[in-house]
Amino acid sequence: MQIDPAVRKSIVRDTLLSVFIYALPVALMYVTFSIKGYKPWENPLSANATGFLHHWSDYGISCFVLLLGVIEFLSGLYDRDRWDGNEKLTDLVCFAFPLLVLRPFVTYFGLKFLPLVLPGVKNVFSWVPFWWGFFIICVADDLTQYWYHRLHHQVPWLWRFHRTHHSAAYMGMSMASRQNAFYTIFFSQIYLTSALVYLGLGPSALLVQAIKSMITTLAHSSVTWDKPLYKYRVLHPVAWVLERLISTPATHHAHHASTTDDGVGYYKGNFGNMFFLWDVIFGTAHISRQYPNAYGISHYEKDQWYAQFLWPVLKSRVEGSELAADGPMVRVDAPLKSSETSTSSALTQEAAWRKLGWQSTLAIRIHRR
Repeated sequence: MQIDPAVRKSIVRDTLLSVFIYALPVALMYVTFSIKGYKPWENPLSANATGFLHHWSDYGISCFVLLLGVIEFLSGLYDRDRWDGNEKLTDLVCFAFPLLVLRPFVTYFGLKFLPLVLPGVKNVFSWVPFWWGFFIICVADDLTQYWYHRLHHQVPWLWRFHRTHHSAAYMGMSMASRQNAFYTIFFSQIYLTSALVYLGLGPSALLVQAIKSMITTLAHSSVTWDKPLYKYRVLHPVAWVLERLISTPATHHAHHASTTDDGVGYYKGNFGNMFFLWDVIFGTAHISRQYPNAYGISHYEKDQWYAQFLWPVLKSRVEGSELAADGPMVRVDAPLKSSETSTSSALTQEAAWRKLGWQSTLAIRIHRR
């Protein structure tokens, strides 16, 4: 299955715009320095706050996630009928892997590997003022993750690496880490954070990591903290700004919906992680201020936890699953009827994919302008 030409065109166009966005905060910083006649690189700042922020981000976020999980569970916010043993194992393994396996490896990467291969650049950017570093990293980190996420929805062969994140028929804070291991390994913000700490941008990078973790966890959570903003008219201006700036439960829950037919769900967009602003800029945003009635994948048949976590190394035993040994790249929910076969060749590629069902719409243009 090839990428739809319209999707390919939008990816190329938006990539060019992204290059400008990546460069913008750096350019603004240097323009500000030029106007003020300020040359901070001549007197590098000490990164002595790194240790404090490292412990605060590690332990503070861990406690926050644990507390949120307890609130969700005790409040009955998980759909316990659907949260069976297989789903619990999937959530638990995906949650534990970054903490117990990937984080120690990346710590070694930062402490041993980087000084070995790049001995001359330690703290080379320690002169960058804290808030400029924070601004630059916010853009660079989150825009990159927006693209990583978006491409896993729009490039068909990438979909199965991200499918685990969408398979659950419920929402909760554990969804933030429910990913195939290879999806996590090949893009994890802790690589970037480790490198930035080594380069001297540690305090800024760690604060970005902490804030981003909180926003993304809350966006996946079943605690719908944004509902009061939509209910009370006096808060509507706040809601208007906030839902266009960061990911909220309403906008991100829509991304996890099992259908787009109700005008609420929108798995073809709303790709933002920390910032929803990227979706607004690139035309992939859908804001309804409502919550979907159903989550997950319409054709999900409980693929085994090990297949969801380690595909393609381990395959699903569910016949016809996208994760099965002979499974399709993108599964078709309802095949064309025999009476339609003779006319199917006359369909355009986009029209054909529109007839194929749920995730086949991954390759269709996500937004008509």
